[in-house]
Amino acid sequence: MGEQPAHLTLKLDTDEPIELANFVGAFTSLANEFERYIENTYPGSSADSRIYVREVRNGSVEADLIGYIGTIAVSAITHMDQIMILEDFVRRWGVRFSWLRDNQVPRGEFETAQQLRDFYKAAKSISCDPRASHKLEAAVFEDGERKIRAAFSFTAIEARAAEENIEVRQKLLSMPSHAPRKRVLMVFTRTDVHDAAINKKTGERVIINDVSPLEKPVIFASEMVEQEIREYIRDSDENVYKRGFLVDVFIQTSGDRIIAYSVSAAPQRH
Repeated sequence: MGEQPAHLTLKLDTDEPIELANFVGAFTSLANEFERYIENTYPGSSADSRIYVREVRNGSVEADLIGYIGTIAVSAITHMDQIMILEDFVRRWGVRFSWLRDNQVPRGEFETAQQLRDFYKAAKSISCDPRASHKLEAAVFEDGERKIRAAFSFTAIEARAAEENIEVRQKLLSMPSHAPRKRVLMVFTRTDVHDAAINKKTGERVIINDVSPLEKPVIFASEMVEQEIREYIRDSDENVYKRGFLVDVFIQTSGDRIIAYSVSAAPQRH
């Protein structure tokens, strides 16, 4: 592999052997989160993360994760940019883990089951070993010397606290939502001028980016809501697909999958 100028290093220190699944999960979960970070921070970009085991010895495993960032949007990033990207990722990763550890997750964070699973795997890698620790570093080689630019670590006790909080959030995420999401922007991707039965899926499909980037069926929870939206679709001279509605919605789920949005309040055009 050679000496990579800028890279992430994950170090697991343990007293007891790590199960293979937990060992692999520690690294793949980190790679998944790095790829999400790049996609969210640099829209239209993607990351190809590759893991290289640097050192394995009794009680310690150390591996480098090299993130190759592709696409035109970031094709011109400099060496300094790469260092700053990795520093920022480590700090954000640490903040997110701390939220889960302390059960103080801000609204709108960790609303996908996959991200929760990845952080659970990171915690699981050391949680069964009372003296274990997990350390993530952003480092760079300068003049042949390795320098750490940002770091975050947690202990087995902190890992177990995070595990417990993640399990609670996973259960809540899999349950139907009993509280509406207030004033979220709903954009139509498909419309239907025909009336539909109340509380039944219609022919419309919408995107609510605050919840998910994927289009979903829409349900009208009342005749008033349906009439207002139908009138706008039928009578307006504006292109409905270039306008949005600020609505309150209930999120209907099946397991950890969103299956529909139930619009519960009269919308405001945006």
